[in-house]
Amino acid sequence: MTFEPVPEQPFWARILKIGLAAGMVALTAVLVIGGASYLGRQVGAAIGPEEATGAPIDVEPGQPVEVVIASGSSGQDIGAMLAAQGVVHSALEFEVAVRNVDAASRLQAGSYALTTLMDPAEVVAVLVAGPAPAVYRVTVIEGLRVEEMLVALAEITPHEYSDFEDALIGGDVVSSLREMPEQPTLSDWEGLLFPDTYEFTRSARPESILQRMASTMEQRVNSIDWSDWRALGYTDYEGIVLASMIETEVLLDDERAVVSSVIHNRLAEGMKLDIDATVLYALGTRDVTRFDRTFDSPYNTYVVAGLPPTPIALPGKASLAAAASPETTEYFFYVLADLDGNHAFAKTLDEHLNNVNQARKDGVLP
Repeated sequence: MTFEPVPEQPFWARILKIGLAAGMVALTAVLVIGGASYLGRQVGAAIGPEEATGAPIDVEPGQPVEVVIASGSSGQDIGAMLAAQGVVHSALEFEVAVRNVDAASRLQAGSYALTTLMDPAEVVAVLVAGPAPAVYRVTVIEGLRVEEMLVALAEITPHEYSDFEDALIGGDVVSSLREMPEQPTLSDWEGLLFPDTYEFTRSARPESILQRMASTMEQRVNSIDWSDWRALGYTDYEGIVLASMIETEVLLDDERAVVSSVIHNRLAEGMKLDIDATVLYALGTRDVTRFDRTFDSPYNTYVVAGLPPTPIALPGKASLAAAASPETTEYFFYVLADLDGNHAFAKTLDEHLNNVNQARKDGVLP
């Protein structure tokens, strides 16, 4: 087989062929670049400028973000908000995560503590679970009477005084520390709710709040060794009665066990207790100018021997401990000695009267 030689093309023909090839390459490049540019514009128009470029500029991951989602917000609204605040890279990613678990109708409004650049699936899970319940703190101080405590609770919580009162006397709250009468009054609950600082959710009902306080008092009372007190023939509940008197009579912690010894000594001798605070409780006042030691009441320890029928205030743990474990003294009397809350203690009536006269001379007593 032989090949015929191909005649060489003229110079001008070769130049034309090279020019046509170069033109085709240029045209192809234009079409590719133009198509990519058009596609990019279409995607950008669909997902928005922020989503097309990713997360907002200068967002560091893990930074706290408070996000408030209004009621009625759509998944798209929420996605746009989350992307704008840097919680997710893009609204489109969030919407995809919502569709993946069919959560569009389950996203809950509210305030959320999130962080920047979270996994969209994790954000969806948080929004489906709903916002953490808001909590508030309640501090109940020692020495309050039950009515005063309910007033304080009504001022701090979303509930009314009557809501708390109904919960106590209606049987919604229980305590193992005493057997309640069939129709209890507020005074039957005196001293049975522990003064402390508590945290409650906004949804907590009055009965739940009071039950927690009652259960805390049970725990505090049961944590104390009452064996010596019981050996004297008294109950743990009567220990709370004693502790409530210590709470209202004593300001300084280091005197609680000493005042407890005075009360123990008087009980042992069958003496009337002569506790001013019980008389004021009977009178329904804290105004010492209204003090009347002749007032007829089972709470008047100037008239009736022994312990009053119920506590007269909320005792704290220090007073409960002092009631169960008094100091060993021979004191039978005490009187306020200065305006800082210190008392003068005495073994005999004569010593006590001298202390009283000194307190009056010093302007401590009227």
